[in-house]
Amino acid sequence: MNQNDAQNGQNLTEEDQLEAENEELSMEELLAQSDFSLNMPKQGQVRQGMIASVSDDEILVSIGTKSEGVIPGRELSQLSDEARAALVVGEEITVFVVSPESRQGTLMLSILRAKEEDDWNQAEELLASKEGYESTISGFNKGGLIVNVGYLRGFVPASQVSLTRRMSYKGDTPEQRWSGMVGEPIVVRVIEVDRQRRRLIISERAAAQESRETLKERLLEGLEEGETRKGRVTSLAEFGAFVNINGADGLVHLSEISWERIDHPSEVLEVGQEVDVKIISIDRERKRIGLSIRQLQEDPWKDYLDQYEVGQLIEGEITRLTKFGAFAKIDENLEGLIHVSELSDRRIEHPKEVLDVSDKVTLRIIKVDTSRRRIGLSLRKVESMKYSDMDWELALSEITDENGVEKVAEEAVEEATAEVEEAVEEAVEVVEEVVAEVKEVVEEAEEATEEAVVEEAAAEVEEAVEEAEEVVEEAVEEAVEEVVEEATTEVEEVVEEAEEVVEEAAAEVEEATEEAAAEVVEEASED
Repeated sequence: MNQNDAQNGQNLTEEDQLEAENEELSMEELLAQSDFSLNMPKQGQVRQGMIASVSDDEILVSIGTKSEGVIPGRELSQLSDEARAALVVGEEITVFVVSPESRQGTLMLSILRAKEEDDWNQAEELLASKEGYESTISGFNKGGLIVNVGYLRGFVPASQVSLTRRMSYKGDTPEQRWSGMVGEPIVVRVIEVDRQRRRLIISERAAAQESRETLKERLLEGLEEGETRKGRVTSLAEFGAFVNINGADGLVHLSEISWERIDHPSEVLEVGQEVDVKIISIDRERKRIGLSIRQLQEDPWKDYLDQYEVGQLIEGEITRLTKFGAFAKIDENLEGLIHVSELSDRRIEHPKEVLDVSDKVTLRIIKVDTSRRRIGLSLRKVESMKYSDMDWELALSEITDENGVEKVAEEAVEEATAEVEEAVEEAVEVVEEVVAEVKEVVEEAEEATEEAVVEEAAAEVEEAVEEAEEVVEEAVEEAVEEVVEEATTEVEEVVEEAEEVVEEAAAEVEEATEEAAAEVVEEASED
């Protein structure tokens, strides 16, 4: 090989290399012009493909690889009738790459996983927008309800079930509580999305709260203070009860539930109870509605307080001790305050120095405040002379019967009547003795002359009559004096009636005595 041949060989080699490089560039350009690439699918990708064939066992889908991907036939049973009908050859579908290459070298695809990916995207959008999602309860477990969000299984914990639905709980087991709700429509809100853990938490309560807020805004526009509405009790708390009015909740504070003192709303209300409420306040900025039940009822305090007045003495039972005083229950419906300054004449620091809970004491009413519904009581003024006249009048009124006849007067009349009857009986006995003596005198006078006998007999009769009158008058006067001394000025009229009875009795005695004497004289004269 000469130098020229060697040089030519070298040139040919360089030309061959350049030609080869040009051929490679031409291939790259050709590949770029045909938009063909060897972008192999990766696990977890969502790709667009075209259905190549459909059978009961599988669906072949072309996604731009050297061989078609396979969708197992078992997925067909999980699709809706409408979705299965849309699977025809030549249609474009979205698929999820389950495995780029199985053990058999097959590209495995899934329609359901692709739809789930769309649903995960939708769930994230719902989480961000806080919008509600309408679905149906598809099942349950021991912790709550299962609700489908597209092809995803969302979980509603029991704590996130709406209050209205929880009110319909029946039984203690999940089967008893939840089974009857399967198939019911439900509106939920997405509150947690975790794709990696395939965790989708949704809430009916949050969605209901959003709905209530919307309803409340609408309701607030048409409400006015002073209106009366019907509602239903939805929940009870220590501070009051929540009442639903046309979908919006209002609060009935504990003090607005009843005129009576209660410690918890459950004493008079229960969840689900229908009640009439009065709208007493509306805060449109804070979207709060204040309600009252008691303002639709008559205030019983007016009737209660009619029984009491300032200065009246009452019996009370100590119910509570506080630093500023003691509370005393004076009847089933009323409780009054004994301020610490009204407990004793000496200075005390705390009511427990004087009283204990459950002590029963006599108290005096010193203040009645109808507007503030308060009664002021005093322990140290029980013996106050300031109220002596009132105490006396009250003491008398307490012993007055329904007809207004005083018991003291009745007793005085009964005593006077008994004493008068006793005096009359004594007078009769005296008269009988006098008559007996007169008869003896007459018998003795028979032995004397007629004139002497008559004069002496007449004198003795007159003397006997005078003695009888004196005895009767003394007896009557003593009885009347005793009655008058014991009776008060309030029963003067009754005493006067008693005196009239006594006078009539005396008159009758006197008349009887005169008749007896006359008969004796007449008999003596005849003899």
